[in-house]
Amino acid sequence: MYILHARTRLAGDILKAALASAALLLVPLVAMRLTRAVAWSGADFALAAVLLGSTCLALLRIARLQASTLRRALLTGAVVLALAALWVELAVGVFFDLGS
Repeated sequence: MYILHARTRLAGDILKAALASAALLLVPLVAMRLTRAVAWSGADFALAAVLLGSTCLALLRIARLQASTLRRALLTGAVVLALAALWVELAVGVFFDLGS
């Protein structure tokens, strides 16, 4: 019974992460329609969807599974910092030449 409930929770978290990612991806999509300064390709949207989706899912799981407020805050900060560092690296190549 518990395993079924845990699977349902995970499925719900995956759905929430997917919806949150899709909502966030509407920002560059709308910006592309309004200005030429934003020019994302399909690969850019796919990579952003994976990054945002995995981050949202990680944050949901941290919020659900960590009882300690301090541990929850530290893990959330680490996940957000990792996303920001990877996003910046892919965008402009600060440390390596992975970006545009």
